[in-house]
Amino acid sequence: MRTLLSAIALLAAAIPSPAQSPFPAVPAAPDFPHSKTVLDAILAAGPVMYGLLALSVFSVMLVVVYFMTIRRGAVVSSGFMATADALLRKRDYLGLLAVSNRHGEAIARVVQKTLDFTTKNPNADFQQVRDLAETEGTRVAANLNNRVTYLADIGMIAPLVGLLGTAIGIVRAFAALGADLGTARYALLSKGVSEALINTCGGLAIGIPAMIFYAFFRGRVQRLISDLESAVTHILALLSVHHGEKRQERAPALLENEF
Repeated sequence: MRTLLSAIALLAAAIPSPAQSPFPAVPAAPDFPHSKTVLDAILAAGPVMYGLLALSVFSVMLVVVYFMTIRRGAVVSSGFMATADALLRKRDYLGLLAVSNRHGEAIARVVQKTLDFTTKNPNADFQQVRDLAETEGTRVAANLNNRVTYLADIGMIAPLVGLLGTAIGIVRAFAALGADLGTARYALLSKGVSEALINTCGGLAIGIPAMIFYAFFRGRVQRLISDLESAVTHILALLSVHHGEKRQERAPALLENEF
């Protein structure tokens, strides 16, 4: 037992203490400052970024609204066309006028304007009716085209706003570089350059998607305008049959009056 205790004591004496350890001590991890989030970097990039954020929110709202409103059911619906075809063949213009007033499609507005003129002017020439329908259809098509141009405007304005922020950041960077602030001027220089680059990226990040969605909705609008023109042509064809019948009925009456 004494021999075992003596051996343990010798081993304990042979183990070096921490102060005498042959291995270097591992240094403690430095306390780095917390890194900024992307939102913090954006908000710190100057007042121009607030304008870019407003443009981004507005462009997203426009895209959502266009997906909901620029669709075939909002311009030409198969249900309304079937109803209009049936009522026009029955010569029930007042019934179709009432149906058009209840519907919100673009073709319903064109039919409503046309039938309102026809019922109030029963002796009007068919060319006048055609001109009115084509004018109303052109107005509706122009409204559709004008709506999607807001995205094109954002696509052009956002990079210019970002360029303004870039110029402001570069001015601040050169002002810090020329100031007598010692080593602090390098921090201000890097902050100005970072602000300039963030504004540039922000303008492009808003402008590029806006132009992509503008091209997408412009193509959709052109297809819907073609559908609207086809529907208006169909309505006018049915109305022309009725006007032709009225001319044929009016011709014998005129001959009888002459004799």
